[in-house]
Amino acid sequence: QVQLVESGGGLVQAGGSLTLSCVVSGGTFNTYAMGWFRQAPNKEREFVADMSWSGVATHYADSVKGRFTISRDNAKNTVYLQMNSLRVDDTAVYYCAADILGSTYEYDYWGQGTQVTVSS
Repeated sequence: QVQLVESGGGLVQAGGSLTLSCVVSGGTFNTYAMGWFRQAPNKEREFVADMSWSGVATHYADSVKGRFTISRDNAKNTVYLQMNSLRVDDTAVYYCAADILGSTYEYDYWGQGTQVTVSS
């Protein structure tokens, strides 16, 4: 069974930075496309960023482009989300997800989420 565990969330002031981590176990991480999503209170879950299995292709939501960076370390079965210049409207629960086919970006497994709160 594939399991994803996020960490790194917390409380930060606007303008600050956080790095989220997502460790994947129980599968072949280096063949998975990986994504980050977020859900703010009373809002739908939204796409944040994704990365292909090879790490070559990345995509970002317009709202985070230039501020967030997705990366992966296949030796550690981990995907990261570096978040800089955080804004109050980045406050949300952040989830990582795995696409085990590696190319569909239709996600099969999800983590439990980690809370990010940005204060003004």
